Amino acid sequence: MKNYVQPGNTLSLTAPYAVTSGDGLLVGAIFGVAAGDAASGATIEAALTGVFDLTKVGSQAWTVGAKVYWDDTNKRCTTVATDNTLIGVAVEAVAGGAGDTIGRVRLNGSF
Repeated sequence: MKNYVQPGNTLSLTAPYAVTSGDGLLVGAIFGVAAGDAASGATIEAALTGVFDLTKVGSQAWTVGAKVYWDDTNKRCTTVATDNTLIGVAVEAVAGGAGDTIGRVRLNGSF
């Protein structure tokens, strides 16, 4: 194919805010996980597909298969859809204690 550009599992994006390797970032409707550190406005490689351990709302229990959204205001994952962007699904159950702040997410990658 003469019009093929790349697989699309990762993209070079402009960081909308400072990120550290492993942080989630939202650029328009594109959600990815930063492959390195970047200052706001710098170019960053971001993974768009795969399974990642991401920061989540503590005190929020997750079930396997629950839809996961990105809360760009607080820079964390949540199961609350209102005002947030769908990014994937939970692949492990997570307890709802205040200290349960990491959730395993399979990224949708279709946006």
